Amino acid sequence: MGQHNYQGALQQPIGSGFNAKSTTTEVIKGIDLTGKIAIVTGGNTGIGLETVKTLSKAGATVIVPARDIKKAKRNLDGITNVEIEEMDLMHPNSIDAFTEKFLASGRPLHLLINNAGIMWVPLRRDNRGYESQLATNYLALFQLTARLWSALKKADGARVVNVSSGGHQFSDFDFEDPNFLYREYETLQGYGQSKTAVNLFSLELDTKAKIHNVRSYSLCPGAVGETELSREAPIDLLYKLGYTDAEGTILPEVAASLKTIPQGAATTVWAATSPMLNNIGGVYCENTDVALLSTDLSLIGGIKPYSLDEANAKRLWKLSEEMTRAAFNF
Repeated sequence: MGQHNYQGALQQPIGSGFNAKSTTTEVIKGIDLTGKIAIVTGGNTGIGLETVKTLSKAGATVIVPARDIKKAKRNLDGITNVEIEEMDLMHPNSIDAFTEKFLASGRPLHLLINNAGIMWVPLRRDNRGYESQLATNYLALFQLTARLWSALKKADGARVVNVSSGGHQFSDFDFEDPNFLYREYETLQGYGQSKTAVNLFSLELDTKAKIHNVRSYSLCPGAVGETELSREAPIDLLYKLGYTDAEGTILPEVAASLKTIPQGAATTVWAATSPMLNNIGGVYCENTDVALLSTDLSLIGGIKPYSLDEANAKRLWKLSEEMTRAAFNF
């Protein structure tokens, strides 16, 4: 229990037997989740929806909090063992209302999968003045997990799985100006900062929570086609990055490199259920294995050292408590 992943001490592949092309069906094979309770944010579209289908098919009861209840009911229709509840990650009161209702049920929480996120958005702020990508992708995740802490502890063997991104390489966390009050807003910097925060949180949570038999992971699903993540992406930026032509049509070579949704959700399902991770936590995963520590900041893939820095993880935890007014009762 003394192991930790500060500075990437545990950050190396463990020989999962899977790879970038592995699917959720392969990863879940032989795993029985009967009697387990899971919450999956963003569980009505994209890789979140695939995650819900996979966990449900394995026997879990899956709660899907959603902003748009009608859309969620439509997309989740026909999937067994699913409960839909209302929650909007941009509104802290909505998070509190959802968690209070779940805690009132008295149930343990075996799997919390923080999957929901936004990207490519223009500068927006929530009602606290917080930048929207930081608020949605990270601060909401911190608040939700803190509020559900007692249910996670009650499970006596829970996992918190936080969907991050290789996009964390776009930015370290800016402690001096996290909400772009004094620097020019750049959407990919905002996204990168929020995902670096997710990695630092996952690292620190595992360190604090493992004594209570709760383990934490972050992961990169990879570049996945057919999701809603790029619905607000500026065409000129996608063109500049070499993803599309000038008219916004994705380039054939880029399209060919994208994962399918079952491949994109595989790392989430693996991190949530694999017995190989029973005695390891706080790690960042990709391509259905633990990722490499990538010290070359010019290369794509792996996790950057600043995303696993002990001092930053502890500093961010304190800041997150202040910004969300949520705290874990360890």
